[in-house]
Amino acid sequence: MDSAGPKGGFGRHRKIMPFETGSIDALRDASRQKAASLNQHVLGYGTQAEAEWAAAGIPAPDLPAMRKYRLERIRAELKRRGYAGALIYDPVNIRYATDSTNMQLWVAHNPTRHCFVATEGPVVLFDYFSCEHLSDHSGVVDEVRPAVSWIYLYSGELTEQKVRRWAAGIADLVREHGGGNNRIAVDHLDPEGVEELARLGISIGNGEAVMENARLIKSPDEILAMRRSIVACEAAMGEMEQALTPGISENELWAELHRGNIARGGEWIETRLLASGPRTNPWFQECSSRKIEAGDLVAFDTDLIGPYGFCADLSRTWLCGDAEPSNEQRDLFRIAADQIQHNTELMRPGISFRNLVDRSAVPPGDCFPTRYGVLYHGVGLADEYPTLPHASDWTPDTPDGVLEPGMVLCVESYIGRLGGREGVKIEEQILITETGNEQLSTYPLDARLLG
Repeated sequence: MDSAGPKGGFGRHRKIMPFETGSIDALRDASRQKAASLNQHVLGYGTQAEAEWAAAGIPAPDLPAMRKYRLERIRAELKRRGYAGALIYDPVNIRYATDSTNMQLWVAHNPTRHCFVATEGPVVLFDYFSCEHLSDHSGVVDEVRPAVSWIYLYSGELTEQKVRRWAAGIADLVREHGGGNNRIAVDHLDPEGVEELARLGISIGNGEAVMENARLIKSPDEILAMRRSIVACEAAMGEMEQALTPGISENELWAELHRGNIARGGEWIETRLLASGPRTNPWFQECSSRKIEAGDLVAFDTDLIGPYGFCADLSRTWLCGDAEPSNEQRDLFRIAADQIQHNTELMRPGISFRNLVDRSAVPPGDCFPTRYGVLYHGVGLADEYPTLPHASDWTPDTPDGVLEPGMVLCVESYIGRLGGREGVKIEEQILITETGNEQLSTYPLDARLLG
């Protein structure tokens, strides 16, 4: 009996992998290589998603080419605006710049991960401790450093000290790679960071403008990735529609879309916009425990971030059960479908935002007060610039522009009478081409409601 160690067995545990002095670096490198080879973005999206994409005839995007294209877009925009680099915190912008992810929703409200893209120089990703493997696949990240986060969760009343340490690292990068230019673009930053960078001689400008304009025109590989995301979304929608039977709750039905998205390697869903029956008018009810009844309209907006991080932003309205729709339900649906068709036909390269809006169909008078807030909006890795309101909502500070090939926009319609019982939501995702447009979304409208 070994009496040297403490009772209970804990002290008798043996070292199962002893290492010699100096071998820790080799073990660390081997661990990083193993983790990098098992990254979700390296493993891919699985047999289910791949089979659906093959059936749809959508080839795989060239991801190295896509990543190079994105970085070139960012740097071209930085040069055009006279910046030495971009400091980005928005996880969607970091995904665009590096094609890497890490706890996307968590870091969206806890700014603990950021990236510096030099206009002439490296891409430096500031990530969590021991997270270097999460961007090794990208081929565009030159260096990974531990992030210095100064949110109160970590810094408490010592925020000022943390900010100084954080800013010193950023300022060093700007001085090293800026060529004497101390102007950088930043997408999101709290006042403490702005003030400390200014104290160190670093001035900042609007990084959202840089990133939104970089993301505006999609490459052919990005369009392939978006097509695949839409196929995955619509397959999940099909499973959701199969589950729609009287008695299922809105929450239970919405969970089917989440399940289908995650099963195909998707990432998250931005909203909870699903409503049934009287909850469909007015719009913007989040899904609830309400049991869906036979004869109810069920309307939803996917707002889904799917495979490759691309958004599939589609809306449909279905009739629950086997009963025939009412004349009112058919009327509302036909108005929405006609508005979508008319407004889609207007979308072509060269048309100005204002001209497009002025020529667009709008809801009739008794539905206009409950109209959807916009007629069109850009879409890519999330909802993006531009956003085009109704003509009556256009104000002097609404930006104008021109549709260009490679832009992708969603066309929106919500039709519900003011004070009415139900409403209809339809939304399609549209690619602007050299000669007109192509509808990327293909999920059929409910034929019963079309009449």
